[in-house]
Amino acid sequence: MRERPQSVGVLILAAGKGIRMRSDKPKVLQPLLEEPVLYYPLKAASEAGMRNIAVLAGYRGELVEEYVKRDWPGTEVIWQRDQLGTGHAVKSAQGWWKRYDNLLVLSGDVPLVRHETLLSLRDEHIASSSACALMSFIADDPAGYGRLVRLADGGVRIVEQSDATEEELLIQEINAGVYLFNTAALSGVIDKLTNDNELGEYYLTDTVQLIDDTEGDIRVVFCGDPEELVGVNTPNDLARASAVLRKRILNSHMENGLKCMDPSTTWIGPRARIAPDVIFEPGVQLWGKSSIGNGCKVGAWSTLRDVSMGEGARVYGPSVISDSEIGGNTEIGPFAFLRMGVKMETGARVGRFVEVKNSTLGEGVKALHLSYLGDSSVGRNTNIGAGTITCNYDGARKNVTSIGDDCFVGSDTMFVAPVKMGDKATTAAGSVITKDIPDGSLGIARERQTNVDGWNERKGIVSGGVKKAGD
Repeated sequence: MRERPQSVGVLILAAGKGIRMRSDKPKVLQPLLEEPVLYYPLKAASEAGMRNIAVLAGYRGELVEEYVKRDWPGTEVIWQRDQLGTGHAVKSAQGWWKRYDNLLVLSGDVPLVRHETLLSLRDEHIASSSACALMSFIADDPAGYGRLVRLADGGVRIVEQSDATEEELLIQEINAGVYLFNTAALSGVIDKLTNDNELGEYYLTDTVQLIDDTEGDIRVVFCGDPEELVGVNTPNDLARASAVLRKRILNSHMENGLKCMDPSTTWIGPRARIAPDVIFEPGVQLWGKSSIGNGCKVGAWSTLRDVSMGEGARVYGPSVISDSEIGGNTEIGPFAFLRMGVKMETGARVGRFVEVKNSTLGEGVKALHLSYLGDSSVGRNTNIGAGTITCNYDGARKNVTSIGDDCFVGSDTMFVAPVKMGDKATTAAGSVITKDIPDGSLGIARERQTNVDGWNERKGIVSGGVKKAGD
């Protein structure tokens, strides 16, 4: 009879304040490539196939809980109301983790950990039937970390820096703070923790020695890349982690076919997806849940955030696009600004110094010069003349402008919304449109031109300069 697979719960510790960040925001919510630090260990655990995940919240925990519920549905939030150490944190979640055979404990401030590393720890733990498997690495500068002390009898213990002797401080093998416990073994020792130490806290590290004292098998899994398990505690740590993640993400996309003209100035967020045959010019930034289709090209110094681009779309830089859906074979920019729910359908074009907000541009639409289209819909094959503005805000509400198919909008037209322009209609240049224009009609709304004869002489102006007094 096949044995039941062992279940694994994942507890991510995210209760700390992070005093050295000098911020009122919890350390795990500090931005790292525009995602919270906590995003990365959550992502690693998920990619490792671990679905039973809980986050332990404490300092400003309402912010942590809000983030987890919004971005990681199905992940539980457990509270540590008093921050009395890592051992107390794990004990606070005992009612949750006792339902699983094993418990992976992971810090919320290790954004560089890879899912492959977590899988190797899990596999070693289950294959060896250990009571506890933990990860270690060699640090050139071990200051601030707990030292892994290997005992003569083959056992191990972990000593926090504040409690270490001078000899122990010389040890460079570091406890990574990543553990996989057999929950039965952990339940047998968690209530035995004391806070008899320099900081007066309950250390999770003490469970290792307690398990070893009860002849439980302790396994140490060495990580050859110390970069992975270094915690983020200061703004400088954030910057270093950002550089590592940025390089990882860029390399991954370039291995998949991204042609990146200048990787040193290119930034890509961890949630972005890029098809193989895409070109990024220097200075491109791609953030959020952006998706770039095959054959696209993004021009220099453009920033895209939560943007989907269909095949063959082209952005001329610099341009800024956010929260928008860009169809295939479209053209945008340079110096274009698209935001808040823009939808461009196949073949539409937006040009120089054009801003589009919360609007739909149909197939083949052209708006190429110095225009603002807000809260509007523009039908297929319509031409928007230079200087066109949809006056969408009346001081209280945002109103809609609707422009039909095959229209010609003359330069410097102002649509005072709400207003509708029918199919195959035209506006005269310089018109202020306040009423609907029927299909096929010409809308003209401007004062008749008046010429004043002799204006220069009456104003005291003559050819070549100002008319002198007495002339």
